[in-house]
Amino acid sequence: MSRVSKTAVLLRRMAALTRKESIQILRDPSSLVIAFVLPPILLFLFAFAVSLDVKHVPFAVVLEGNGVKAHSLAAAYSATPYLDVVPVRDRRIGRELLTRGVVDGFVVIPQDFDERVLNQVPGAAIQVITDGSKPNSANFTAAYAEGVFQIWLRGEAGAAVAPRIDQRQRVWFNPELESRRVLLPGAIAIVMTMIGTLLTSLVVAREWERGTMEALMSTPPSMLEIIISKLLPYFALGLIATLGCVLMAVFLFSVPLQGSLIAVLLLSSVFLVPALGQGLLISTLAKNQFVAAQAAIFSGFMPAFLLSGFIYEIDSMPTLVQWITQVVPARYFVSSLQTVFLTGDVWAQFRWDMFAMLCVGALFFSITLANSHKRLD
Repeated sequence: MSRVSKTAVLLRRMAALTRKESIQILRDPSSLVIAFVLPPILLFLFAFAVSLDVKHVPFAVVLEGNGVKAHSLAAAYSATPYLDVVPVRDRRIGRELLTRGVVDGFVVIPQDFDERVLNQVPGAAIQVITDGSKPNSANFTAAYAEGVFQIWLRGEAGAAVAPRIDQRQRVWFNPELESRRVLLPGAIAIVMTMIGTLLTSLVVAREWERGTMEALMSTPPSMLEIIISKLLPYFALGLIATLGCVLMAVFLFSVPLQGSLIAVLLLSSVFLVPALGQGLLISTLAKNQFVAAQAAIFSGFMPAFLLSGFIYEIDSMPTLVQWITQVVPARYFVSSLQTVFLTGDVWAQFRWDMFAMLCVGALFFSITLANSHKRLD
């Protein structure tokens, strides 16, 4: 048989196996639910449940003085949308509210506040106290309280003292400082890590449970042909699910896409290689669907959520953990998606991220092939 004939036979066999797997997917509601129902639900949860924005913080303003400027500052605190002000007259009441968890912090405007401001007395004119048991909220609350005070001071000074330096702050890539614009692209990577791994983790395990693996092994195709034929339909499912998540982020949650859709599809295609490879490896080692699903969630979702830079910055992690993140494919996908959404098509970064994802995918497939043999033992 000529080489052309062998290639034609090989392609016909793989096409038949791929068609058989596609029909099996269409007849299996669980795969369709995982691919098309679970991603929107998870993306909704990430969009509304995970947020780094701190707004409407319960905050007490202790107004001990009765001066005009003291009342003016208290009004400035009440006007900011970031603080839900509770006005009180005694700092002991503010302390009690903070202890009971009613407020996350309070500011004390002392009795001699007007005198200190008018006479420019050195020292703290106000006192800001926050709840240290919530470090993240405490930092934001203190920053908001001090920011309101500084803006009020500049307004009081007016044009009387011309500043020597005109300082203007400009934020790139996310000018509105909305955490959703950063979190949703990362959430797409986390969701597709779990979906891609979960989809293929059940492939071979399902064949073993149904008793069809023995019949499949008696056919002429090699294990490599069988594996590739099984992955192709799930690759298409994963790509469609990823595209659906991207469209949801853009049109439903108003996250601007600065880059091109071609870059998104290319990055997603490359990312599905390690994601599906990891799931296939799990499916090969675990011959039970329940065990395979649990292993997929534990080994796919948890490392992607904790070690990808989605929530916790990798640079702030211990050195050993930073090295471990090198083999987490979601690390590169999160970074690439955030870049293509917020910045645009930065191919210098994309090339490295795609190369790293392909290397991890090659590692998973190599281990899978090493553990896949056409025998029943």
